[in-house]
Amino acid sequence: MEASGPAEPDVGQVSEVVVSEAQEIALSLAGKAQVFLEGLMRPWNAYQIGIALVVFVVAHLLASFFAPRFNNWMRSRENWPKWQLRFLLLVYRRLRLFFFVLMIFPLVWVMREVTWPSRTYILGIIANLALAWIVITIVTRLINNGFLRTLVRYAGWTWATLMVLGITEEARSLMDSVAIELGSLRLSLWTVAQAVFTLAVLLFLARFVSKSMASGVRRNEDISPSMQVLVIKFAQVGLYGLALFVGLRATGVDLTGLAVLSGAIGVGLGFGLQKVVSNLVSGVIILLDKSIKPGDVISLGETFGWINTLGARYTSVVTRDGREYLIPNEDLITGQVVNWSHSDDFVRLDIFFGTAYGDDPHKVRALAIEAAKGVERVLVHKAPVCHIVGFGDSSVDYILRFWIKDPTGGLTNIRGNVYLALWDKFQENDISIPFPQREVRMLGDAAEKG
Repeated sequence: MEASGPAEPDVGQVSEVVVSEAQEIALSLAGKAQVFLEGLMRPWNAYQIGIALVVFVVAHLLASFFAPRFNNWMRSRENWPKWQLRFLLLVYRRLRLFFFVLMIFPLVWVMREVTWPSRTYILGIIANLALAWIVITIVTRLINNGFLRTLVRYAGWTWATLMVLGITEEARSLMDSVAIELGSLRLSLWTVAQAVFTLAVLLFLARFVSKSMASGVRRNEDISPSMQVLVIKFAQVGLYGLALFVGLRATGVDLTGLAVLSGAIGVGLGFGLQKVVSNLVSGVIILLDKSIKPGDVISLGETFGWINTLGARYTSVVTRDGREYLIPNEDLITGQVVNWSHSDDFVRLDIFFGTAYGDDPHKVRALAIEAAKGVERVLVHKAPVCHIVGFGDSSVDYILRFWIKDPTGGLTNIRGNVYLALWDKFQENDISIPFPQREVRMLGDAAEKG
């Protein structure tokens, strides 16, 4: 007869045990709440609540009196750093709570010295809750996302309330009793809360470190702009990945069980996100070979502008008319791109014009060069040149070449200014710009003359 091992617990029995534990914890909390409410009926507990209300009214009156004066003083501090002004605004909006905390703590300390500590128990709870609210409000101001800031603020204040009331262990046990089991994995509400809090803290630290590192890299002039973007991107991916890995491991999640699932997901993503992956790889190649970098002036098809940012998937190009084109990185690798400032910022521009056959071409060339030199943005040390390129039907044709160093300032406008300078210079020196002339004869006039 074979020996049988211990019988596995039935699922129904496990759920009944969990429910009974939750009921016991809930009854314990309810009992403590009942005792606390009954204690409020005692004379000194009622006195403490009355004292807290009086302190609150006084704090309200003080805030109403000092708020306008504090607002006027705050408006006169325009030259202060932005973070200090934001802190002053936070204090201004919660001035009543600050006055309340500043008054109730000295009151509690004095009452503990002159009377029994039990007669300040409720006042101590109220003072600690008010102080916790102020501290949590100041700390959560570091979170930029409004929804996340509100969520963390209320979650932190709830946990601080439980700590002040001394019922954190019961709350933790209650949250831990609400759980589901998937094989060997037990996922409780307490585990989820721990994971969310740990990941939020680690991701916040990773974001703070990455922003500080990005500021330091951008201030380093020895690193090229493209390498700066590459270093920042790799640092962000590494820090966020490390924060996610450490956060999951800290909450007890077994990552080895996700290997098969992540492999299957990776294969599916590989087929579905070919273009996205192609753009990501193209972005890395662009950053490594330094073919383009932030600030370069490029032409791609009909798009002409300067590179604003190099993203992981696309490149932002801003044109002269204020439009921002998001060009996929793959197009910059496979297409023909004209980089006007790849090796240097010097750009040569050509304009064509013609003058009458009766004008001295030597004089025309000298006047054209002189006119171009007088235009702002045209470089003098790379002197303009003018050449005859042909004898047309109505004019002698010339080409005027000049250099600029700021293509981001636009090309059409500088060409227009040079044309206008040529017009003024030719008008001053009686140089004519011919145009085709046609003589039209009517057949009736020819018959009358015959």
